[in-house]
Amino acid sequence: MSTSTSTDTSPSPARTARTGTALLVLAGVLWGTGGLAGSLLASSADLHPAAVAAYRLLTGGALITAYTAATGRLRSMPRTRPTLTRIATSGVLLALFQAAYFAAVEATSAGLAALTTMVAVPVLVTTGSAVMARRLPTARATTSILVAAGGLVLLLDSPTTSPAGLARGTALSLLAAAGFATLTLTHRTELPAQDQTTTTGLSFLAGGLLLLPVGLATGMALNPRPDTLAALAFLALFPTALAYTTYFAGLRRATPTTGVIAVLLEPLTATALSVLLQHTPLTATQTVGAAAVLTSIALQPTTDRTDG
Repeated sequence: MSTSTSTDTSPSPARTARTGTALLVLAGVLWGTGGLAGSLLASSADLHPAAVAAYRLLTGGALITAYTAATGRLRSMPRTRPTLTRIATSGVLLALFQAAYFAAVEATSAGLAALTTMVAVPVLVTTGSAVMARRLPTARATTSILVAAGGLVLLLDSPTTSPAGLARGTALSLLAAAGFATLTLTHRTELPAQDQTTTTGLSFLAGGLLLLPVGLATGMALNPRPDTLAALAFLALFPTALAYTTYFAGLRRATPTTGVIAVLLEPLTATALSVLLQHTPLTATQTVGAAAVLTSIALQPTTDRTDG
């Protein structure tokens, strides 16, 4: 007697969502190392934040593109109008996000710019997903965003700044958040025959070229010191090349609103590194804020009906 069995090897939606969430968690942790690496590069080479941003996009994009070229993926990339449009659009959004954010830091402070941007990104992504799906956000997603916003205010300690720069800094932070949220929402679907890693690398190069004139105007000379080169290599590889490719891979398996997890883990990781490596004391307020952010991450749905 013979028997035949049929096995479906395709992953279940729940398993795919869990894989996407794990990738987003990894991306958030990697992003959290970027602030420390960027500040080390800026201090060791005496660079303006705009120059650091240009170096980050160019070197990160070069690493990703070199990898895709070595594996033959760059050669097989379709030269279609939708693909080229995706690369150009992503490059503009990356340049906008980086330039607006660092300009906000200069106008106010690093803490306030981070606070405004990181509170705005989850709100904009959740709202954008709801509009695109023509459905209201779930109560769970809304609660998570509210808890996250409160936690970030406490975690980042809401630093003060002069009234003169507050309005300008807030507007720039919101512009940065809008750029990143739009980037997230546009990557919710993958183009036919498109290799995401290849387009990510080329998008970074495009964004870096857009920032290059600003970077050159502020000075981009690098001393070939070991600490400077190490900081640049780390910034290019871990919080840039690996973090963004992991983030976009996670978005394809999860949802844009679940991508908020990576955004929220960035300040948590940065705070933990500051405490562990720089021995920065963690106040009781910041501890409560960190707990609230962790709670909001736990509340994030891995599948979201707003995503249609």
